[in-house]
Amino acid sequence: MITYVLAGGCFWCLDAVYRGLKGVTEVVSGYSGGVVASPSYERVSSGLTGHAEVVKITFDESIIPSDVILDLFFLIHNPTTLNRQGNDVGTQYRSAMYYSDDEQKTAFEAALERAKEHWDDPIVTEVAMLQEFYPAEDYHQDYFNKNPGNGYCSIVIEPKIVKARKEYKQWFKEQ
Repeated sequence: MITYVLAGGCFWCLDAVYRGLKGVTEVVSGYSGGVVASPSYERVSSGLTGHAEVVKITFDESIIPSDVILDLFFLIHNPTTLNRQGNDVGTQYRSAMYYSDDEQKTAFEAALERAKEHWDDPIVTEVAMLQEFYPAEDYHQDYFNKNPGNGYCSIVIEPKIVKARKEYKQWFKEQ
């Protein structure tokens, strides 16, 4: 099993997409990249903790290649906007990849290079050593599936799922 920690705006969006993939065994929304121990959603939302909203994705590479996990990351968020994804603004919404070893760092840097082919503007995705991962509060876990009537889910998250399914159909579980 391989585990990646990725930040691409609101963690609800990444969580919803990655939960639908074959070979993904666990997705945990959380916080990373900051300086405050045991942060809460309210503190991270202030933008003062240094943490980004992230997802920790565990997957079986014998079922889904790591390149698919990483290339999908660059498809479902805009890695060219600094500290912003759509209307979500602040350092907590930055684009980042947190590696746990040199092998992951190399894989992340290769994915970033591949992504440059698909974006006209410079990519601002941070690639940094994972210091700590803090799971988010329970109500953030699997948010999309637990809150189907939420406007943010239908307006922001659902189009990302549709886009991901269209481009990576063979990697998604049946609906």
